[in-house]
Amino acid sequence: MQVRKIALAILIGLFGTFDPRIAAGAPNVLLIMTDDQGFGDVRSHGNPHIDTPVHDRIAAEGVRFDRFYVSPVCAPTRASLLTGRWHLRTGVHGVTRAKETMRADETTVAELLQNSGYVTGAFGKWHNGAHFPHHPNGQGFEQFVGFCAGHWNNYFDGRFERNGTRERFDGFIIDRLTDEAIRFIQSNSNRPWFCYVPYNTPHSPWQVPDEYWAKYANTSLSDKEKCAYAMVENIDHNMGRLLKTLEASGVDENTIVIFLTDNGANSERFNAGMKGRKGSLHEGGSRVPCFIRWPTEIPAERTIPQIAAHIDLLPTIAELVGIDLPQDLQLDGRSLVPLLEGRTASWPARHLFTHWGDDRDDLPSKNRGAVRSDRWRAVKYNGAWELYDMLADPSQLNDVSKRYPDELLDLSNRYEQWFSDVTANGFSPIRTEIGHSERDQITLPGHEAFLEFNDAKQPGISYVGRAGWANDWVTNWTSKDSHAKWLIEVVRPGRYKIALECSANGSVLGSNIEVRVGGKAVARTISEELVARTLHSPDRIDRGEVYEREWPVFPIGEFELPSGQMDLTVHATEEIQGATFIELKSVQLTRIE
Repeated sequence: MQVRKIALAILIGLFGTFDPRIAAGAPNVLLIMTDDQGFGDVRSHGNPHIDTPVHDRIAAEGVRFDRFYVSPVCAPTRASLLTGRWHLRTGVHGVTRAKETMRADETTVAELLQNSGYVTGAFGKWHNGAHFPHHPNGQGFEQFVGFCAGHWNNYFDGRFERNGTRERFDGFIIDRLTDEAIRFIQSNSNRPWFCYVPYNTPHSPWQVPDEYWAKYANTSLSDKEKCAYAMVENIDHNMGRLLKTLEASGVDENTIVIFLTDNGANSERFNAGMKGRKGSLHEGGSRVPCFIRWPTEIPAERTIPQIAAHIDLLPTIAELVGIDLPQDLQLDGRSLVPLLEGRTASWPARHLFTHWGDDRDDLPSKNRGAVRSDRWRAVKYNGAWELYDMLADPSQLNDVSKRYPDELLDLSNRYEQWFSDVTANGFSPIRTEIGHSERDQITLPGHEAFLEFNDAKQPGISYVGRAGWANDWVTNWTSKDSHAKWLIEVVRPGRYKIALECSANGSVLGSNIEVRVGGKAVARTISEELVARTLHSPDRIDRGEVYEREWPVFPIGEFELPSGQMDLTVHATEEIQGATFIELKSVQLTRIE
């Protein structure tokens, strides 16, 4: 690998940058990340129930990081992976209502590679901002097929988006996303490519093709274990398809393959004896598989025991492919290339930090977090600290904070300093930008709305789910004093058409729906029933998510919008007749001039 890097460095030196004309000889990068697959959901990690031959092959033909850490939930992990920075520094501090959205001025690994001559594509779940320029197409990915929300509601014969336009897909979503990634690889044989494949399973809903479910259907495992393992085996099959594509295209030896997952397992199942799972600040919430394979360049069959994290992958990729990072780019991660090359003697000790609170909080609280060193894990939950010796007690059975008070004091001080540093820029609400030439239509989904009311005990409006997760809508609308509000910023003034995706039963016929934005208000009377049709969902297990619906579109009217920040609100104009007002799925804004 040293010879390869020297050759690339010479080219960079000759041309002053990694010019696209030279980039044809640079290695490709295939970055695969799965959703809610835990450390234990891999056969070679000791799980006797599951078969993952492709996972195990990638690990055997490259390096396996034994202590690799991400965030306990998905959006923060994705932000750190893409930027090489702690997620709180990027503005991400939750999973819904724009708290999952990275600031648009963050530099992503896709932007770095694109600027160095790479063609870039992402195929799967994004979850770091649904609207341009926070959308993948605005963050360095020329091609995007998948979805931007935190989860999807139907994995069979549903809809995803292609570069901002919704379209239908047939079959199982993981198979179709793999098809798209394969087409991307095959169509870019003359340029180096960066292919990011963030698969959205085994995140629920619990749906998987029959051929994978059949293996587990009659076992003694719990239903969630059965479905999770079946979903992972489907992922394994599709990862095998990607590797076969590399081989058939003749680029296998010149492609860096990186595999990881975004957090711990999403249900109680085999987890290699670790404490905690998804959402937990303990080891099982954030220790995940990570394998890196580059035939002929990275020595195979090696396990790396040093702690490493998602923030390290951007600088690692940059060094492997031979591009210089901008001098003003401030990263939190460090390149893992010395570990990949076996140069461990000079590898310094370090501390990795974790934060996750209650997603219903407007701002992140420092009262929930963790610090990991090679030996220790200190965990702070609701302000109280615990300390575990991870070498002597990897299952975290014994809190040793009273035995090692000096160690805990050092780690807790480090956490306090870290939290103050990464939150120094604050967390101003990120507004949805309206009017970019790349997106003439913007959809404001119901789960992104802020619900406003006069009486917290009887709000007269709610989300269909507990906290307004992805794909939820506004419902239980019983008070005209309650309304839904979206924070927007018009970046290109002009005339916009506004419509609602909503349902309304016969009891509200004759009622008015009013939209207010930019100091203007337009109302329209409901003159007919609006029926949202619930779609069939082939779930293996009862779901916690809402079921997918097809929604009627209810035109409101046209608005002349000035540039600037403003709120868009939807109201009932008179006392609500019947049990409830409309159910509101989204607001659609389309620029017409």
